[in-house]
Amino acid sequence: MCRRCFRRSIATLTGTLLVAAAAIGCTPAPDPAPTVPTTPSTSTTPSPTPTGPALVPDGTAEDNLPLFRQVIETVAAEHDGFEGRVYIDALVAAGFDKSAMEVTRDRTTVDDPADSIQFSVLWHQECLVGQVGPSTPAPTAVILPELPSGGCLVGDTRDIDW
Repeated sequence: MCRRCFRRSIATLTGTLLVAAAAIGCTPAPDPAPTVPTTPSTSTTPSPTPTGPALVPDGTAEDNLPLFRQVIETVAAEHDGFEGRVYIDALVAAGFDKSAMEVTRDRTTVDDPADSIQFSVLWHQECLVGQVGPSTPAPTAVILPELPSGGCLVGDTRDIDW
């Protein structure tokens, strides 16, 4: 093939590709399938997306166990130590009533770190009880009945005076 013929073929091919590309770019895309139902909604404002458990002030201990559990799991994941105050402060920040809480001591009577600590929130004659520490394989959250003597934890607890 001669040089002139080759150049003409290339020019023709290039022109054809440009026309094809322009035609493809100018062709309207098909309408995508709707991703939401087409039935009319009764609400004009979108609902907020839930971000996790929330405090249910008028609810039961069972209703509030998911938030209680989330708080203690978050604190356990973010803190290396097992200080009761950190857990109490986090529960207060989540909306639980500090005056309804109890916590065991962080240290033993011989000033060694405790093997585990427990903390609780009295909730309508039931107790949300958490336990963390080296002797506990994972943060634990359970519901127990209120003690006949009142409160949730057996044994020596510390004052929550901060």
